Parts: sequence; structure tokens; C-alpha cells
Amino acid sequence: MSKAIFYHAGCPVCLSAEQDILNLIPEEQVHVVNLGADATKVKAAEAAGVKSVPALVMSNGNVLHINFGAAIEDLK
Repeated sequence: MSKAIFYHAGCPVCLSAEQDILNLIPEEQVHVVNLGADATKVKAAEAAGVKSVPALVMSNGNVLHINFGAAIEDLK
């Protein structure tokens, strides 16, 4: 099974959501990507359907947008 990917921007809203996600999903089943620290991953996030962060891209391709920290456009 492929991992889910949790995208965030490093803001307080995103960091709080990251902790909640890691409490729900075992760490070995989710890959965390901080787009604020690595903007080279923004295109991959967009291609996966991420419109804002924090967002969780499930292994089946569904995107769950969680709360609102930043629009993906703001991270470019």
C-alpha cells in the first residue's frame, strides 16, 4: 500500500494539523511534506489536487483539505 501524503506550509494551523494526523495515522503510513520549507514540491502537490494546506492526499488519490492555513498559490 502506498503512503498518504500530508502537505503543509509550516504555519501554526498546519503544525497543529500535522500532530493530529500523526496521532490518527501511523507515521510509517504517511509522508509529511512542508511546502514552506521545500517549495520544489508545490507542483507535485498541485498535480495531486491540493488547493490549500494543510491537506492530506490519501493513497487512493482523494484529497482531504483540512482547516485552512494557506492557499497553494501563496506558496509559489
